[in-house]
Amino acid sequence: MTGGPAALRETAYAKINLALHVRECLPDGYHRIETLFAFCEDGDALEAVPADDISLVMDGPFAGGLSDGEDNLVIQAAKQLQAACAPASGTAMRLTKNLPIASGIGGGSADAAAALRLLARLWEIPQDSPMLGDIARGLGADVPACLLSETCRGDGKGDQLVPVSSGSLRRCPVLLVNPGVAVSTGLVFGGWDALDRGRLSLSDTLQLDSNWRNDLTRPAKEVAPVIGDVLAVLEASSGAVFTRMSGSGATCFGLFDSASNCDATAEFLSANHPDWWTMCSTLR
Repeated sequence: MTGGPAALRETAYAKINLALHVRECLPDGYHRIETLFAFCEDGDALEAVPADDISLVMDGPFAGGLSDGEDNLVIQAAKQLQAACAPASGTAMRLTKNLPIASGIGGGSADAAAALRLLARLWEIPQDSPMLGDIARGLGADVPACLLSETCRGDGKGDQLVPVSSGSLRRCPVLLVNPGVAVSTGLVFGGWDALDRGRLSLSDTLQLDSNWRNDLTRPAKEVAPVIGDVLAVLEASSGAVFTRMSGSGATCFGLFDSASNCDATAEFLSANHPDWWTMCSTLR
């Protein structure tokens, strides 16, 4: 069982989309997007030890109701990697779910990516092995970015990645807020109005840009109007320099000019919206 001193550990870093421009709907039902991924220093926690078979147990505040069976992306990642590299052992894993599910911040994609990084260490596979990226692409559109877990631009379905220097955004205080509702990614994308509002432009030296959009915000607010309330609170917070919804929601985030202002906003939300989940972190 995991948890002992011999267990290897990995963080499934929370993902945010600093921008998410939806350009068109593709024939296969996916959408062509242009997005800017960034990652927090905190997230879910994954542990692994050698074992005869592949197994997964879960704990943490958001583990309830999640399957630990074949449909879990962590199990799928482990089994596909095992099949590709044929290690002498399996693994027993423990996933601590600190992040809300169906919330636009990586979730199962980040967990699957963490499993690939962690098991590559356990089974002595080079972290730059192409098989990790190949498996990631087959698991979901966000998994390749989560495997990298560094600031990067994503095109196509979000899986055509170009690393971007995070510049002055590195170590920037960030507050994630989820109002306690799960939203369907498919439902939100299905509510996009099919208007192409223009390409994503990035400066040579990455700087926050008010022209960065999340084109899914409007349809997400139609599904969960409380998202608008979260954004309004963040936008009015002292020291907030950039606020957006992440992914298809419902999690929103604010980047702050100081850790003290970030913490103060989190304390305000805990007192006035105790049913909202919050997490203070910094960008990687």
